[in-house]
Amino acid sequence: MDRKKHDTDKVGAEHSGQESAAEAAEAPRAAAVADEDPGERIRQLEESLAAKEAEAATNWDKYLRERADLENYRRRVQKEKEDLMKYGNECLLLEILPVLDNMERALDHASEESLSAVIEGINLTRTMLLSVLKKFGVEPIESKGTVFDSAFHQAMCQIESGDSAPNTVIEEFQKGYMLNDRLLRPAMVSVAAAPKNNQE
Repeated sequence: MDRKKHDTDKVGAEHSGQESAAEAAEAPRAAAVADEDPGERIRQLEESLAAKEAEAATNWDKYLRERADLENYRRRVQKEKEDLMKYGNECLLLEILPVLDNMERALDHASEESLSAVIEGINLTRTMLLSVLKKFGVEPIESKGTVFDSAFHQAMCQIESGDSAPNTVIEEFQKGYMLNDRLLRPAMVSVAAAPKNNQE
């Protein structure tokens, strides 16, 4: 019985010693918290808040930039899609144009007296082909008699002329065409130049 009591007292003493050690270790920490200046603590909290606000502002700026980049990308893709729909058949149309050129040359060199039926057939075919091209947004450039414009004309030669103003298209060797609002092919033309005696 005495032995059991002795063991119980021993365990109780050890437990009491552990609590005392824990309290002794905690005491300096509690004293440090109690001794801490409230103004210093507020300053630390304010600095921490300012750092978090700066981080939040940086993240918001990154978000806005990424969103703007995404919006620009969407617009660019939409524009490319629209361009593809408007100009995607450009290669096909360039292949068709030489056929039209040959028809026009045949019309220019045919004799109306002997080949009136051929001329009528070619004219009909040409009209039909121009109608098809128009459905795809292709329009001929009317060049003859207009002022030379390097954006739409390709000058093959200059010809002195007293009848036409200088820099005027006087002959068209090959017609130019527009595809919607874009140049598909420039017109090959000759351009009027002032006669040499007038230049002197």
